[in-house]
Amino acid sequence: MTLIPDMRYPTPRELALAARALAEAEPGLVRLRQAGTSRGGAPLWLLSVRPARASRHVLVVAGAHANEPVGGATALELARRVIRDPAPRAGCGWHFLLCADPDGAALHRTPLPYSLLDYHRNFFRPPGPEQPEWAPSLLPPDRLPPETRALTAVIDELRPVLQVSLHGTDLGGSWVQLTRDIPGLAEPFGKSAAELRIPVETSASDAAGWPSPGPGIFVMPEPVTDTAAAVRPEDTRLSTWYHAHRYAGTTAIVEVPMWASDLVDDPAPHPDPRGALRMLAARLTEDAARVAAVRGGVPGAFRDDGAAAAPLLRAVDWTLALIPLVAAEWTGPGAPAEATAAHIGSIDAFGRRLSLRAAAMLLRVLRAGHHPAAPALDRLVTGWCEEFAARFQARWVPVATQVEHQSRTVLAAYERLAAVTPDP
Repeated sequence: MTLIPDMRYPTPRELALAARALAEAEPGLVRLRQAGTSRGGAPLWLLSVRPARASRHVLVVAGAHANEPVGGATALELARRVIRDPAPRAGCGWHFLLCADPDGAALHRTPLPYSLLDYHRNFFRPPGPEQPEWAPSLLPPDRLPPETRALTAVIDELRPVLQVSLHGTDLGGSWVQLTRDIPGLAEPFGKSAAELRIPVETSASDAAGWPSPGPGIFVMPEPVTDTAAAVRPEDTRLSTWYHAHRYAGTTAIVEVPMWASDLVDDPAPHPDPRGALRMLAARLTEDAARVAAVRGGVPGAFRDDGAAAAPLLRAVDWTLALIPLVAAEWTGPGAPAEATAAHIGSIDAFGRRLSLRAAAMLLRVLRAGHHPAAPALDRLVTGWCEEFAARFQARWVPVATQVEHQSRTVLAAYERLAAVTPDP
């Protein structure tokens, strides 16, 4: 295995150029086509590696969250591997949506962040209704964004046996969420993580209370649990992850960290989970109030020269509105009496990133508009980033290592699924 140490996250344009080169080099096997257009007019590119006879299909979705840029690099690497190796494409077509949200990617500009502060300087994550995968769980069908309609149309066309959504976390470990169990996936997933020195997030806050057939593997419960509904106003079953179920498909969401922390896989029992959650909820509420106070002094029509203020402010408001739901869930009757240190650590990280993201996006607006509150907010964001990194002993995971782990996990998921799924 050879990894490129200085690899960086490619932009949507770079992804398209690289994909075009692959299609031109292998015209009988590889095809690049436009699957749709974003709200801002950017093309949504679908790269396909398809043998002459394909009885099943795999769809890999990259860039669904603007602040998680590793997916595009992984999609390209997977395409190259499938082109080189005939085994995974035996009777199977592989399809890669290179960036599901190019408009968001244009606002989140971090080709190779050298610190958490650098990452947050140009941070952007759109509100839920503007995220391609989540929009169907929050909006009626007639209001879905074009990115979502394009993605669901591709799913309807391909009817994939496996859909993989490539995601990333800023700080923590790696884990996989499944809409249906894929037997045996935990073994190759854990082996890859151990070899690459990536911690496995054994109690991811995104999957609290979900069945776990192995460390870092979580199967989404049916129906949605009360806990999940309390924190998230959307119904996950309406997301594009479940759209593949119409065709008996399974979706895997593969998360990999930019910065790793060994604290998220600590199996030791936490001495006082409920006390810790009360403290974390109080801190989150206080931090959000500080950001909200600054936001209150920024008019909704405030604009910068790049016209980026409107989506940034919508995202700030969405995040601030979510925080009270999160804090209430942590201190409600469903709070666990027993939990591992990893679980509390994962929740700690989740809370820190919520308030930090809201503050970072608001700071971008203030700095661009030379707002007098910008220096104080800048100091707050800087301090929070430094505290976050120090608390979790953050260590950078090279982009090539992130890509390697995601690629291995995707190929292992297909191999395990194909072994138990008959050809249609």
